[in-house]
Amino acid sequence: LLPEQTMILTPFKQVSAKLARGGTAVLSGLDNRIGAAVKKTFSVQVQNMNSYKNSFELLVKDLMQWKKERYRTVLLCPSHTRARRLASELMEQGLNAYYSEEEDKTVEEGDILVTYGSLHRGFLYPLLRFAVITESAIFGVRKKKPAHKTGLSGRKIHHFTELSNGDYVVHETYGLGIYRGTMQQQIGRVTKDYIKIEYGDGGNLYIPVTQLDRIQKYADSDAKAPKLSRLGGQDWGRTKSRVQKAVANIAKELVELYAARRDTPGYAFGEDTPWQREFEEEFPYDETDDQLRAIADTKRDMESTRIMDRLVCGDVGYGKTEIAIRAAFKAVQDSKQVVYLAPTTILAQQVYNTFSERMKNYPVTIELLSRFRSSAQIKASLERLKEGRADIVVGTHRVLSKDVVFKDLGLLVIDEEQRFGVTHKEKIKQLKNSVDVMTLSATPIPRTLHMSLIGIRDMSVLDEAPADRRPIQTYVMEMNWEMVREAINRELARDGQVYYVYNRVKDIDQIASQISKLVPDAVVAYAHGQMNERQMEQIMMDFVNGEIDVLVSTTIIETGLDIPNVNTIVIHDADRYGLAQLYQLRGRVGRSSRTAFAFILYQKGKLLKEVAEKRLQAIREYTELGSGVRIAMRDLEIRGAGNILGSEQHGHMEAVGYDLYCKMLNEAVRREKGELTQEEAFETVIDLPFSAFIPETYVRSESARIDLYKRIAAVETEEESMEMVDELIDRFGSVPRSVMSLLEAALFKAQAHAVYVTEVKAQETSAKLFLYRQAPFKVEEIPKLIRLYNGALRFIPEEQPLFLLAAGRGKIQEKSLTIPILKNLLNDIKLLLLP
Repeated sequence: LLPEQTMILTPFKQVSAKLARGGTAVLSGLDNRIGAAVKKTFSVQVQNMNSYKNSFELLVKDLMQWKKERYRTVLLCPSHTRARRLASELMEQGLNAYYSEEEDKTVEEGDILVTYGSLHRGFLYPLLRFAVITESAIFGVRKKKPAHKTGLSGRKIHHFTELSNGDYVVHETYGLGIYRGTMQQQIGRVTKDYIKIEYGDGGNLYIPVTQLDRIQKYADSDAKAPKLSRLGGQDWGRTKSRVQKAVANIAKELVELYAARRDTPGYAFGEDTPWQREFEEEFPYDETDDQLRAIADTKRDMESTRIMDRLVCGDVGYGKTEIAIRAAFKAVQDSKQVVYLAPTTILAQQVYNTFSERMKNYPVTIELLSRFRSSAQIKASLERLKEGRADIVVGTHRVLSKDVVFKDLGLLVIDEEQRFGVTHKEKIKQLKNSVDVMTLSATPIPRTLHMSLIGIRDMSVLDEAPADRRPIQTYVMEMNWEMVREAINRELARDGQVYYVYNRVKDIDQIASQISKLVPDAVVAYAHGQMNERQMEQIMMDFVNGEIDVLVSTTIIETGLDIPNVNTIVIHDADRYGLAQLYQLRGRVGRSSRTAFAFILYQKGKLLKEVAEKRLQAIREYTELGSGVRIAMRDLEIRGAGNILGSEQHGHMEAVGYDLYCKMLNEAVRREKGELTQEEAFETVIDLPFSAFIPETYVRSESARIDLYKRIAAVETEEESMEMVDELIDRFGSVPRSVMSLLEAALFKAQAHAVYVTEVKAQETSAKLFLYRQAPFKVEEIPKLIRLYNGALRFIPEEQPLFLLAAGRGKIQEKSLTIPILKNLLNDIKLLLLP
């Protein structure tokens, strides 16, 4: 500014008073007249607040100095709990600090007000003796996570239902056929898309896309060819009837199994304590939306009288352990004991370290039971557990031993349940009967997944990647030692470390020796489960501390190991592993913001079995973040799914396909639980006289169109319809009229089903609405409805009763029928229903 344009400031006393009360002050008023005489000028010294970089001692030192100089200080925290705690800690240091929620609080000279609020940065006015400090200046800035855009709820695994030309599909009425794509048909002025299905007798079936929810995928086109149904044949009806009977028996068994637990009253934990809130605020990362949802659901379960049985299904590194930690801390607040069951010794050690680090500021006693503990240590831990002096125990299957006795167990956390044997599972089942249970898994087994998908167990899915996480670059190829050398050297060049997975103990030392010769500058070590406990513990600790560059290991590293500096993994003879196992192994890398690499190798010149080839293909396909559930679904597809309760039912699933089997089982379970009555067990089919399709010019990919058709067919509420419209606009632009007609048809179909209409056949000037024979109607009210329409409506009480609506007469003066007219009729039919 020129001297003539010097800022004119308000008197300092007013500014000081306003700032000390947490208000704002106008610090400048520029005289617009250039060259005007300025009577008073002031010089103001303003400083940015220093960053204390997590040093509480430096903060206290400055505050002590400002206290001597009689500064007014305001300290802002974005959390009431942390503000109270910080005020308390500052008082312990001999400072005049206090917490207040008052917005108009005056700060006295020499005092420190700690309050709720946030600013981008603090500041210092030395002349005013006034300081404002933000929490970020003390503890550092938290990275803001990008907004997470969610799709329609309940569509977490819709990739499994995508169809490609030649895939085998099941129509619920007509049976097993081959999907032959979509085709457009124009009849009069109406254009619609149809699904073409080819059947065993050479017949073709054309199904309107509005009925796509009646089609389920059976298997990919490259699967073993199943026996196709014949159009009009009796075989499919008999098969479906047989499976329905079997499914009803399974549903009854399942519901009885879990009803026993649900009906047994469990312990109701109290609401969150101030310590709980404080403990959660100390989490050093930003929680994802999925994590927060899972935590809220878990707490709600724990606070209810129903025994919790929740599956937390989330990808490796997506924060499942933190959910378990918060649940465990909540249990301890109510003086209950907690067991954390881990599948491997190494994972148990790491979880123990994580729990200890998170709870170090609280009076929580944590024990470890594993091979890494001496007999004396284990004996002391068992004594403390029995007497109630230990709050949490982390361990392998050792915690299931008879000598482990709890004083008051309240929560059981099981990490990767599928890794435990049959005898261990029986002992787990005994523990489960009376305590809350949380199961953590990245790739759940079919049985677990089934129970969650059909609502027998509660399920939380974490599929939002943490901030800065990147997909793992995956290469599936023949074994090549030169490539191995390059991969290791590339990782070492950026100061990283490498896993080399070799699952044969007898010659693992030779492989380690070979890698040492390949990369002479690297420190190479090997580890396997048959090693002495102390020796293995030392190797793992050296690796964690960065003293080993390449760790040649068996699959003992498969679950839970979290070492952010390891970002390359090489898997030897990968065709010998299961799909979920490969996925878990690959998840050991990529746990930082660095790009990670996975080399999935098979022997040169080896002819791979069909199943192994499909597994390697799947691990290559599913490289995006959050693929754990999809991997589990793909594994079901590859190995034929099996069944929830036993292998004897496998044939039933094979007969009708996995999707339809799940749908039938879901309905049977709901019926068994009383959520679905026999009267509701019918389908509704509609055929409306207007163009309803997704133009190829709007969505070019056929598989994307099929997916959208299936999802639109499942829309039942206005809210779901609006969400779908928002997604379509976001992905493809303005929604064409023909697509809006599809959504209107889906809503109309849901409304028709709600009033027991099984089929709507509508033309331009007339419509037939067929009714479900067991519909609970007030039959005596039907004549009144007919009279209301004054000749436009007729009721035909045949074997399949129906209403016949005609345009251009009586109440319907319009010459052609529209959706609003048909919806009004459905609303009138609704009045006929018994209360």
